[in-house]
Amino acid sequence: MPSRGGNVYARGMPTQALTLSLPNGETVSGLWQSPADPAVVMVLAHGAGAGMTHRHMAATADGLEALGVATLRYQFPYMEKGGKRPDTPSVAQAAVRAAAEEGLRRAGDLPLFAGGRSFGARMTSQAQAKGELAGVRGLVFFAFPLHASGKPGTERADHLQDVAVPMLFLQGTKDTLAELDLLKPVVAGLGARATLILADDADHSFHVPARTGRKDPEVLAELLARAVTWMRAV
Repeated sequence: MPSRGGNVYARGMPTQALTLSLPNGETVSGLWQSPADPAVVMVLAHGAGAGMTHRHMAATADGLEALGVATLRYQFPYMEKGGKRPDTPSVAQAAVRAAAEEGLRRAGDLPLFAGGRSFGARMTSQAQAKGELAGVRGLVFFAFPLHASGKPGTERADHLQDVAVPMLFLQGTKDTLAELDLLKPVVAGLGARATLILADDADHSFHVPARTGRKDPEVLAELLARAVTWMRAV
């Protein structure tokens, strides 16, 4: 397919801007993107350093659309305000809940999933652990940040024991925020609820070195295809 803004997917349908209201009276922006006849709906949160319109987020939404998945992207409050310091967990989780509620409203009878990239993945899982996100059948994590770079540990995953719905981890084998010798036991400890899919040689942004003979869009396309297969099975 022809490239669009560095994206290998040609966008079939335009995005629809929307506004989400939070319990504290604040609002955040969102983007709804859907194929003509979606089979699945996914609520998608951005990472700590870039908002919902970043090219990685756009490529993910475009790729999912091409595979029959509608997405609801949204901003966390700090990103909406142009800030650089991420929100506290309680504030971020309130945004997750607002987005999930809107996603459920738009999904109707379609299966609903939630997740996000890095920080967005962790805030989504924390929200689910603290109180079930209504209608959400499973969580999809794009590069779950198990620990800070250079500071290996598994404390960030403790709350996952309280997540009852199925979880999918999409991770690069060279992700410095999720060392495999720590991540694999964490996923295994979650039992049948958790599935781990690895992208060889990919880092936290799913970038792969040129020496591999693969390109980043190809890596993302493969991960998205496997994610959609998983969602349809769930």
